[in-house]
Amino acid sequence: MAVYTDITDDELAALLADFELGEALSFKGIAEGVSNSNFLLETEGGRFILTVYEARTNPDDLPFFLELMRWLARHGYPSAEPMADREGRLIKHVRGKPCAITGFLNGLSVRRPTAAHCREAGGGLAALHLAGHGFPMTRENDLGQAAWAGMFQGLEGAADGLKPGLAKTIADDLALLASRWPKGLPTGVCHADFFPDNVFFTGGEFSGAIDFYFACTEAFAYDVAVALNAWCFEADGSFNITSARQLVAGYEAVRPLSDAERSALPILAHGAAMRFFLSRLQDWGSTPAGALVKPKDPLEYERKLAVHRSSPDLVLFGTPASR
Repeated sequence: MAVYTDITDDELAALLADFELGEALSFKGIAEGVSNSNFLLETEGGRFILTVYEARTNPDDLPFFLELMRWLARHGYPSAEPMADREGRLIKHVRGKPCAITGFLNGLSVRRPTAAHCREAGGGLAALHLAGHGFPMTRENDLGQAAWAGMFQGLEGAADGLKPGLAKTIADDLALLASRWPKGLPTGVCHADFFPDNVFFTGGEFSGAIDFYFACTEAFAYDVAVALNAWCFEADGSFNITSARQLVAGYEAVRPLSDAERSALPILAHGAAMRFFLSRLQDWGSTPAGALVKPKDPLEYERKLAVHRSSPDLVLFGTPASR
């Protein structure tokens, strides 16, 4: 979340006039995240989040994202439900940009997850995969393995600027990932951005997930790999095996992994680290001036790539010892 687009009081009032949410009582920007502009909105009808979708979000993807959120909320999964206007529309426009209003989801994210948080998060991710069963829409992962080589084109100089020789290392990684990327794994609705700041807890227990704007139809084990990278590395770049064990154990308590999925975790985790390294590298020099957010450091994920490169089976220690 972030703020790139300002909205005046008149513009907000005009937008709310199409809903049955009452008049605005308070309205302020949320200075977190990367892609879209987000605002905490309180009206006579309750608390909501207003999201204005910026250039990075393809408007054609919005029906998938918003219908998925509505599906999950109505099938027992704790996610924010989009609000429809008086004519049943979920997608509106302000300042010429698409926007949506969603319900406010209670809970708090954690900055330094413990192993217990990781177990809860794993269970929450598995519950999401099950709740998405039957959702009738699909969306290709446009930031998946097939896109990575194209994402890196033109960024070789930026990579070497971060660390001399890094461009060659990344190119070698991309070739390895392309040759070893697994196929035929169980697929379905995936979050694809299941980071600690997108997961809420209440009293130490998982209470919901937000920010489904990278959601897609993807291998479930890839979503687990994204989470292993996001939750189980320490600030010094080391991999926390205890946290990884707990995350996978929490996941498998809800949805057991197949042998093929478990065996694929090392290459999937390597690839998931590549995906976020590349998107951060793209953002590093392109965040608009004046945005209430700083781009995330791509070197954080370069260090994770180095771990996967040097110890490719490390994430297998995250699987329960009895398996």
